[in-house]
Amino acid sequence: MTEIALDLSEDVTVLRRARRQRLQDVAFRTATLFFAVLVLLILGGVAVALIDGAMPAIRAFGVGFVTTEVWNPVTDQFGALAPIYGTLVTAAIAMLVGIPVSFGIALFITEMCPTWLKRPLGIAIELLAGIPSIIYGIWGLFVFAPFMQSTVQPFLIDTVGQLPVLENIFMGPPYGIGVLTAGLILGIMVLPFITSITRDVFETVPPMVRESAYGLGATTWEVVWNVVLPYTRTGVVGGVMLGLGRALGETMAVTFVIGNAHRISSSILAPGTTISASIANEFTEAVGDVYTSALIAMGLILFFITFVVLSAAKFMLIRLQRKAGA
Repeated sequence: MTEIALDLSEDVTVLRRARRQRLQDVAFRTATLFFAVLVLLILGGVAVALIDGAMPAIRAFGVGFVTTEVWNPVTDQFGALAPIYGTLVTAAIAMLVGIPVSFGIALFITEMCPTWLKRPLGIAIELLAGIPSIIYGIWGLFVFAPFMQSTVQPFLIDTVGQLPVLENIFMGPPYGIGVLTAGLILGIMVLPFITSITRDVFETVPPMVRESAYGLGATTWEVVWNVVLPYTRTGVVGGVMLGLGRALGETMAVTFVIGNAHRISSSILAPGTTISASIANEFTEAVGDVYTSALIAMGLILFFITFVVLSAAKFMLIRLQRKAGA
């Protein structure tokens, strides 16, 4: 009887433990589902708020809001083409600068850097990511822009600007501030993000794979191109898209150095503006429903651009994963 009682007691304990574990699993699943749905609700709420705030401008200007350059608060005439153009061009310049430099730094750290230098260099890259954007803006305005005005831009005007195809892109006086300066500042800002992620994914390549390639007589470049990049392409694309998202939405640093001019110029040396810079500069001064709605509508456009870019990146990652699985 004692043994039967002990067996029953153990069975009851096991059942209670199993029931408690099931309850914990259900609670955990419910909590994670709640937070996942909450993220979607927040995203939807942001989109709905932007659409609602942008409706007066959409009704007033229609499609012309994104196809016209005029921006005149006095006459309530607004067009977002210049900020859209500035946002895309500065982000493109940032990517042209940031991606090659980031790849080079990540490859040096993972493939060729001496052991004693890896940790200090990695810490320095991560510290760059922690610098506030307004610090980049102040540095860009008082240090980088004067250097661009006195050295880089005159050189570009006198050399590249004399070529028949590129003369319109590098023409005009050297202002120092402008679209090119803003793009270069953004390139410096996205560099630590892309570098950190690229370095981390490069380090996931198994050492045996690298050693096998070197054992077959491959050079460092061949190992990187034929082994490291194919193995880590999904993570690399993700890092690049993260940097692009940062470049599209950056505000303060760009506001300091782009010149904040609502016009489109064929020269990247000329002042311009971006969507985020325009909103930051003018939202507190916006008088009237149409003016405020125009700024909110630009925020909606930036939201749409970012959504499209991130969706395209996700689609690209899915295709890369399917190819890798095949």
